[in-house]
Amino acid sequence: MRQGQQRSLLFVPGTRTDRIAKALASGADIVVVDLEDAVALEEKATARKALEQYLNSTPGVSFIVRINAEVGNEEQDFQQDLALCTKFPAITGVMLPKTETPEQIARASASGKPIWPLIETAQGLISLPKIAASTGVERLVFGALDMAVDLNLEPGSSGAETVLDHCRHQLILHSRAHSLPSPIESVTPEINDLSKVEIAAKKAVEMGFSGMLSIHPKQVLAIHNAFTPDDKTLHWARCILEEAKVRGGAFQFEGQMVDAPVLSRARAVLARANN
Repeated sequence: MRQGQQRSLLFVPGTRTDRIAKALASGADIVVVDLEDAVALEEKATARKALEQYLNSTPGVSFIVRINAEVGNEEQDFQQDLALCTKFPAITGVMLPKTETPEQIARASASGKPIWPLIETAQGLISLPKIAASTGVERLVFGALDMAVDLNLEPGSSGAETVLDHCRHQLILHSRAHSLPSPIESVTPEINDLSKVEIAAKKAVEMGFSGMLSIHPKQVLAIHNAFTPDDKTLHWARCILEEAKVRGGAFQFEGQMVDAPVLSRARAVLARANN
């Protein structure tokens, strides 16, 4: 299992390998080179060649790659993307878009790399129990934008968010039920108003996500601010755990009953801060 924080995953277009160095220096916890949505159909082969040239000439880097889906016109690109991922140790994971079956994960796992299934269709959500149980899965990822299209939701509406939150709950539940790390939240397309990014990231924290996809280096700090416990929360966690050493069992602290679940939460807060 991958070590260290995974609060922010920053996409870089596969056609812009000149931006990989900037992305790696952005402070993002993980960089994701994107061979799927960020690359036009006629540029897929060019993007693979550019990435191969970059990896051959740039030692000491590591990132994961979002490959093309194993559907329709993308199937040939799926196979060639997998071959590229298999070849280079610097590629440390495969993000698999439109994951809908455990068989897709098995085929992607032939690369020898951990798989990050993107759940972004109704069929993917229905198959989530089997997907989460599949060998080779490292962490589930939510694709809200594609899910909204697949479900014919009205973008930005309260009704759409209600449905998408139901989808999010499923990723949280099945990650926990199958002993996976907490999942990764979808991108927020807002680039200039970073307060919206931080609001979305804080909601993701509250729902139980452990990180968030990002599409621009400017979003990274806002995401980190949301996923890193603030000083007040850290102080609370430290005080609770110190008090527990002295008092043991259940006790009251600042008007709150403290028992095993509260202590577990305090430990989780410190773990998030120390990772």
